[in-house]
Amino acid sequence: MDSSTRRDFAAELAGFAAPSPAFEPAYLRLERSGELETRVRALKRIYQSCELCPRRCGINRLKGETGVCRSAATVKLASAHPHYGEEAPISGRKGSGTVFFSHCNLLCVFCQNWTINHRGDGSWIQDDELGEIFVELQKRGCHNINLVTPTHIVPNIVAALRYAIARGLRVPLVYNCGGYEPVDVIRMLDGIVDIYLPDYKYMDGVVAGRLSHGATDYPEVAAAAIVEMHRQVGELRLDSRGIALRGLLIRHLVLPANLAGTDRFVAWVAEKLTRNTWVNIMPQYHPDHQASRYPEISRRITGAEFEQALQWAKDAGLRQVIS
Repeated sequence: MDSSTRRDFAAELAGFAAPSPAFEPAYLRLERSGELETRVRALKRIYQSCELCPRRCGINRLKGETGVCRSAATVKLASAHPHYGEEAPISGRKGSGTVFFSHCNLLCVFCQNWTINHRGDGSWIQDDELGEIFVELQKRGCHNINLVTPTHIVPNIVAALRYAIARGLRVPLVYNCGGYEPVDVIRMLDGIVDIYLPDYKYMDGVVAGRLSHGATDYPEVAAAAIVEMHRQVGELRLDSRGIALRGLLIRHLVLPANLAGTDRFVAWVAEKLTRNTWVNIMPQYHPDHQASRYPEISRRITGAEFEQALQWAKDAGLRQVIS
């Protein structure tokens, strides 16, 4: 048994799904240079007049004011645990260290996690407690730290990350978002996030406005954000076990009657990114939360609608489509 094999075997015995020895998360370099501390200070200042998401409410969250997302300047945590139901490169064999945050900036009427995102179920925690959760998920063997709906608490997340780094965190950081992100904030995450996992929900602003709390600018906002994400991390890169280390994976939920604009979405990916961009075309839509009030989305998609979505992806020349 050579030294590399012994290291891998020891990691398995310890229950820790260590990344490749050659891999180093981007955030470690920023921490060593002092830049990560600078980013935390800059991000925290945004709370004084919040523009963390494209709604740009402008409220002072440090004084307890709340905007569309109803979030304070403290993290509200819904749950944190290894998750095995993400895409295979994200979940792997030992799970993704998934951290679900309460509240959301999109508030989709068909939200499957409405008790968390709309109602705000969860518990308030401090940044150092969040950092401890990151470290504990790594100890449990998770392949990454998967931040679900992080947009509205990015400053706290980056502060927690510094705390976790000092305690040995070194797995990739996954930014799992709804795609409704301002480019200027995404630029501040350059060198912090290893894997971007955004949705691209709609290609039509009228549809977005009707189904996601008036977000009529969603198509262009998501497009600009995802282009910037791709610039930072590129195509998805896997290790020898097929586990994602760095890169972009876009999720697209197929909606009834092609309300999501799947044909235009796949053409956009091929034209604006690359045909090797990983895309998950998702068939699992069901009319949850308030969807029954909207006739156009009050049913599941048909098998024919999903097959058509996959054919559009094939016609667009996309090579890394999963479903």
